[in-house]
Amino acid sequence: MPSISGFSLGNLSSRTKKMSAVGLGTAGAAALALTVLPGTAAQGDAGQATAAKKVNAENVSFSTHSSVLPAQGKDIAAAQHSLIAVPAGAEKVKSVKDAAVTAKSFTTTDDAAKAIRADAKQRAAKADAQRKAEAAAKKERAAKAAANRSAQRAYPNNLDGWIREAMSIMRKHGIPGSYEGIHRNIIRESAGNPNAINNWDINARNGVPSKGLLQVIKPTFDAYHVEGTSWNQYDPVANIVAACNYAADRYGSMDNVNSAY
Repeated sequence: MPSISGFSLGNLSSRTKKMSAVGLGTAGAAALALTVLPGTAAQGDAGQATAAKKVNAENVSFSTHSSVLPAQGKDIAAAQHSLIAVPAGAEKVKSVKDAAVTAKSFTTTDDAAKAIRADAKQRAAKADAQRKAEAAAKKERAAKAAANRSAQRAYPNNLDGWIREAMSIMRKHGIPGSYEGIHRNIIRESAGNPNAINNWDINARNGVPSKGLLQVIKPTFDAYHVEGTSWNQYDPVANIVAACNYAADRYGSMDNVNSAY
């Protein structure tokens, strides 16, 4: 135990000498603390008391070299503060600088993860919208194809079907003509044969024979052709519609035609 000026065990009373081992240990620890604090003999007890007030009461480990104690205390406090700020799951930091870098990287990683999730969600929504649009377009195409097939089946491939289909097109284009007027002229001109051709009249001698159900010559067929019908002069529906369009222009309606026209 270090000696203290003006103090000796001989001066103690017999009662005081009976200090417990605990008391002696406490006194020894206090003396040791005073010994390792910064200061010199010249500074005396006053300097040691001032240094003792600066010691943090928290339990920290430090070197017995008094010259490095203040710096270690600052680093330990800063490291403890940084460890509190680092998110759970972070690797063990080795220094105050590592703690700051680790905390910053966790914040950056979290923001990047949020951005990735948002981008993935946006891409999924876009892909879903595209799939729905494609499905709707496919459904619409299928509906149109079915309607076309139904329309084709609605008119049989015979004289009756040809006349009725031709009349449906004529109504859309505002071309007059009744079933009776069309049928009557067809029977007179071709007897209902869509491939009929006249090779002996004036038109034939001029190189443009009359063809089809209503015996239309090529220049007339081309001039009065209706959009949406075939350009084949022998096509029964196209032949009827073009002939009725011509008759409407010249006679007011196919119903007014009773002979060669």
